Order: sequence, then C-alpha cells, then structure tokens
Amino acid sequence: MRAALRRTTVVPQVAAALVVLLLLLVIVRLPWAGDLGMHAATVERLRHSLVDPGNPLVDADTPSPYYSPWMLVLGCVARLTGFSVFVVLRIGAAVGLALLVSGVWRYVRTLSAHPAAPALAVLCLVFLWGTSLFAWSGFLGLNSLALTVSYPSVFALGLAFHLWAWLAGAVRAAPVVAGWGVWAGLGGLWAVILLCHQFSGVVATLGALATVVAARAGRGVWLRLAVGVLVGAGVLWAWPYYDFFALFGAGADLESVHRGLYRGPARRYWLVSVGVVALAVRWWRDRWDPLVLLFALGVLVVALGGASGHYSWGRALPAVLIPAQIAAALIVVEVRAWRAVWAGVLAGALAVGAWTQAGALGYVVPRASLPGVVAAKYRAPWAGYHWVTPWVKYGDVVMARTFPARQIPAYGAYTVAPGYPDFFLPDEGRRVADVRRYFAVGAPEGVRRSIVRAYGVRWVVDRGAEAGVGAGLRVVARGPGGQVLYEVVR
Repeated sequence: MRAALRRTTVVPQVAAALVVLLLLLVIVRLPWAGDLGMHAATVERLRHSLVDPGNPLVDADTPSPYYSPWMLVLGCVARLTGFSVFVVLRIGAAVGLALLVSGVWRYVRTLSAHPAAPALAVLCLVFLWGTSLFAWSGFLGLNSLALTVSYPSVFALGLAFHLWAWLAGAVRAAPVVAGWGVWAGLGGLWAVILLCHQFSGVVATLGALATVVAARAGRGVWLRLAVGVLVGAGVLWAWPYYDFFALFGAGADLESVHRGLYRGPARRYWLVSVGVVALAVRWWRDRWDPLVLLFALGVLVVALGGASGHYSWGRALPAVLIPAQIAAALIVVEVRAWRAVWAGVLAGALAVGAWTQAGALGYVVPRASLPGVVAAKYRAPWAGYHWVTPWVKYGDVVMARTFPARQIPAYGAYTVAPGYPDFFLPDEGRRVADVRRYFAVGAPEGVRRSIVRAYGVRWVVDRGAEAGVGAGLRVVARGPGGQVLYEVVR
C-alpha cells in the first residue's frame, strides 16, 4: 500500500519537476514572440525615468496600463543593476514562474491533502488543453507559457493562486486570526493583480468570489470582504501611472483582437472535457464546491462575451479551464471508485496534450537535434531587431510597419505608430494613417518628407523589395528576411 502511494506521488512530482526545469531552460533562451517587445520597452522607459516614463512605444507623454507595479519593480532592478532589459526580463520570468508554481501548490493544498495533488495539478494545467497549439498571455499551456513566461500575466496568475489560497484560509479562520488587517491585505493583493494584468485580474476576481461563496460565509466575513474590496479600490484609484477605471471604456478597441479566442474551441480545449466530467462528480458531491462555482462563473462571462460581441471577455477563459484542469487532477487522488479508470483516462489525455506541445522542446534543444516528428511541431520565435542597435540609439524615432513596430521599441527607440492598440494615445489613428501613407506605393515625396518632419523620424526600416520609400534615404544596414535599415538624410 505504501509502495503504491509512493509511486502515485513520486511519478507526477518528477514529471512536474521536469516541466518546471524545461521552463527554466526556456527562460535562459527567452524566445521572442508576441508582446515581449512591449514589456521590454516598458522596462526600458522605467529604467530611464521612474517618475515620468511617457508612452512605452511612441514619443508621446501619455500614461500606459503597462506601467504596473511589477513592471515598476523590474524597472528599478534595471536602473539599479545596469543589466540589459532582456536580463531583467529573465529575472522577472524566474520570479513569475516561482510564484505560479508555489501558488498552484498552495491553492491545491486548500482542496486536497494528498501529496500528489499539487504536482498532478501542474501537469494538468500545462498539458490538458487540446490538439491545436494555442499561445496567449494568461493561458497556461506549455507552449503558451514557453512564449509568455516573462509576461506580467504569469506573475499576476501566480499571485491569483496565492490570493485564492490566502482567501480560503481567511474565510475559514476565526475573526481573531483573520482580522481586518488580513482582509485589507487581501484587498491590496487583489488590486496589485488587477494593475499588473487586467485580464488575469478578472480571473482572480471570479476565483475569489467562488471561494467566498463556496465557504457559505457569515455576515462577518462579507463585511470584512467589503473592507478588502474598498482597500483594493483605493489602491486602484491611487495608482499614479494610469487611470485603471478608464480601461472600462477600452472594450471597443479590443474586440477585434480577441475574436480569435472564440474560434476552434473544440480543437484547442477538448482534452479539458476530462476535467468537466470531474467537475460534474464534484458538483454531485457538493453543490457549493469552489471549483464548480469558478467554472460556472467563467462559463457565464465567456458565453456573455461571445453572445454580445464583447470578445475581450474571452480572456476570462482561464476561469473556465483552470478549475476543470485542477478537478481532473484531484479526481484521481480523491475518488476511490473507478480510480484506475480515472487514472488511465487522465494519463492518456496528458500524453496526448504533451505530444501536441512537444515542439516547445525546440526552445531549449536545437531544432536540428530534435527527432523529425518533434521538430515539425516546433515554431521558430521571432528574430528580433538587435541588428539595428549599432546605429539606432535610445529615443530615436523609427518609421516602421506594424510587425517591426512590435519589436523595435524593446531596444529603446520609438516608432511613429504603436505596434499594439493604445487606448491612452489620443492620436493613434492619425499615426497609423501616416505610416500607411508613408509606405504607400507612389506616395509623393513631399508627403513623405512632411511625415518625417512631423514625427522627427531618423530611421526607416522596411524590406528592400517592398520599400518604395523614395529619395532622402541612405542604406545603413541589412537584416534578416531582406529587411533594410535606412537613415533619413536631412
């Protein structure tokens, strides 16, 4: 009996440790994709000015929701140590991963005392997805984590698991143990999560609500919770780098970006169905189960978003996936009836999920060293724009299309138009239109010169074959993919 328990515990613990080791090795390489340039640019601006960093992407004095408490900490690290921004992001990634793993461990411990439960939960969170690769910040699949581990979303989700664990203990504790100070601290932590990554903050909020409702707490707990919410709201209101509450008006700018979250859900998430069945078992045993309540709240928000066209609400999908994934882990160690069947089904689902995401090994092992079938699953990260840095200096303005504009600010330069939607940039539409006019084939030289003067453009990046950027430019360097760095000749 003890030998069987030891095997049941050691195998998932070793497997989870290998996953964490893989992610640590990924951090060493720090593959570039998605929003990495935005976060690097944010740290770079804070390195140069903690008080008034300005817009992280364009030369404008505007606030930005990317100036979060966590980014402020990393900016201070960069300022004090002199480390490059990418070294600082690696440090931040290691801290975020540690918070995530420890947070999952603490939260799962509030649900099960079985020693294998936390490790199984980690495996289900990273592998129990679908057979279509999917990467998005705030989503914990292995492939997604490999590309977003340095993002604030990982840090925020790690804090969310700690919030749920702390809250679960507080609602069960006597008022003498969990007094007003504890609830004020919980409110402050909730606010920090929302400031660091608003979408993960929504998930954290739904999980906190599910935790309190599941405890069937008395009036005293709800009063203390109200105090915590007021403290959190005060922190949100007082945060000096951007107006958190103004973000409620940003939905229309985000819907088209997030519409893809509602495409192909079966291919992306079908392995989570194992967890949905496990949730049904938990619901049968306890109608107030916190995982069931969180799942129901997540489904409600995501469904309302899809039905109303508010596709950004799809970012609440982790509130649907996380409870199902954890439930799948717990049913194997908690339910005695049909345990071998549950274990076999979960093991098969995890194997399918792991094989689907096996290409993440390419972020650690050279692609040429991988077996052909695994190498075929690997998606190469972006190349970056370090090749322009011998010439382009901090604060220079670069004319570039959308894709390079998502990376160039990471090295300290600005672009004319931001590579990402910016709710706080009032002239974003004009900037985007000016970039389009500048690169339009056959655009008059007078128009191009006026745009260059208006934004103080010193450099232009474009593909040589596509440039069509006319006179007034001098070729300075050539980069990968036929890209060319031009200097504006004044």
